[in-house]
Amino acid sequence: MFTLFLILLIIDSIVLIAAILLQAGKGGGLAASFGGVTTAADAFIGSRQAGNLLTKTSWWAGGLFLGLAFLLQVLSSHRAAPRSVLDQLPGPASTAPTVPKGTQPAVPLTAPNKQDAAPPNAGGAKGPVEKPK
Repeated sequence: MFTLFLILLIIDSIVLIAAILLQAGKGGGLAASFGGVTTAADAFIGSRQAGNLLTKTSWWAGGLFLGLAFLLQVLSSHRAAPRSVLDQLPGPASTAPTVPKGTQPAVPLTAPNKQDAAPPNAGGAKGPVEKPK
């Protein structure tokens, strides 16, 4: 359905271009509107011409173009659910760090025994700290 409306829009745009380019100009453009002998309404809006085939074709093709463009916009917005950019990122490979075999870590992975560890110097006293017995 989307492709059909897209093809109709392309055909309509070609018809609209042809109808506009084949029309004769009003002549004089903006300069003739201010210097000519016309009424105030004609100078502001332009003189009323009888609607010939090209004028009617360009109006209908323009309206159809706007309608088809709006319809295609509505169809394209409901075509797929919106996606986040974060959904396109690859997932995490692994949570644990890998250590090459045969190397020792800089910091031991196990905590030292509480018996071997000295208590922290909480009082700020200088000198060696004795082990509790």
